[in-house]
Amino acid sequence: MRVLCCEDDFETWRGQARGLLAEGLPPHAVVWEDENRPQLFAAEEPAPYHGSGAVTRVPGELIEQLRSAAQYRMPGRWNLLYRILWRVTRGEREAMLAGDCDGSELHRRIKSVSREAHHLHAFVRFQPVTNAADLDYVAWYEPAHDILAGASLHFAERLGRQRWLIATPRDAVWYDGAHLEYRRPCPAAWQARAQASSGGEDRLWETYYASIFNPARLNRQAMQGHMPMRFWKGLTEGKLIPVLLSQARAGSQKDGQAQGVKGKSGKTIRPAKDS
Repeated sequence: MRVLCCEDDFETWRGQARGLLAEGLPPHAVVWEDENRPQLFAAEEPAPYHGSGAVTRVPGELIEQLRSAAQYRMPGRWNLLYRILWRVTRGEREAMLAGDCDGSELHRRIKSVSREAHHLHAFVRFQPVTNAADLDYVAWYEPAHDILAGASLHFAERLGRQRWLIATPRDAVWYDGAHLEYRRPCPAAWQARAQASSGGEDRLWETYYASIFNPARLNRQAMQGHMPMRFWKGLTEGKLIPVLLSQARAGSQKDGQAQGVKGKSGKTIRPAKDS
């Protein structure tokens, strides 16, 4: 059994896979160890495999599918990708399709990665940085998959020349207003700056969120489907959500008003008199 490590980098894995295909090494004779979980057992390296199937060119569509699925964080992620690559180069193009066993898992991972990128765009919360000459905004975020490098371009296109940093437990991006710098692992200094801003208070936003919260339209299952609980701790309004849900269950759901709004006297609007 040949044991390889690509350090969870797609281009490194791609180069290794290209060499393995040239040798004719089948999927059952190679394994990629995880970055933080070395293989405990590895047999002697096998002799080159001489199969009868001819190697064909790799479709560009497959490369993009593999690149996307490679961001899905789980033990043994690279082994499935090589098995699909091996099958396609041997003429089994159905391995790319959702109707195939391997293809089904490939598309499931791609879908999860796409959803996680959407979550980054929706739930990252930038905090303003004061008294810093090199940075305007900073955010701490904990994604489930390795989507930061690609998905962070979204903010570079929308924040203009603002300078910002997004740091995670694994990697980080720093935008200086013109260029995007990606680092993995995340530098300790970058992590410290981002974590120092995490959980910051924004009274105006909290007041606004609590005021527009409509308990009468609350659907907890749908809410957690669109905003999973794992993101709550990183949201400015995250600490308010359990309280608002509790108040809804305690009765405010019946009259359709949050407690702070319910107590307001409001304003009487009289109809205009007919002329």
